[in-house]
Amino acid sequence: MSRDPLLDDDAYEPEQLVLSDLVNRVLDKGVVISSQITISIADVDLIHLDLRVLISAVASLERRAAANAPRADVPVRADSQR
Repeated sequence: MSRDPLLDDDAYEPEQLVLSDLVNRVLDKGVVISSQITISIADVDLIHLDLRVLISAVASLERRAAANAPRADVPVRADSQR
């Protein structure tokens, strides 16, 4: 007796994202988390923090830096060299 593909539970399972896949994707692409925190007493702002955190793999950052680096065949102005 063969199984009916319409009744197969696996056919309706959405693609699951495993935690390791998520971590690999975040490290490959990078993610920036930004936050603003203000500590105040009686409507007087005492401390204001503006936080930004970059989470990425070093290899990914090096690849992006190399891709955005100026090329050797692009002329450089003479007054910028010392």
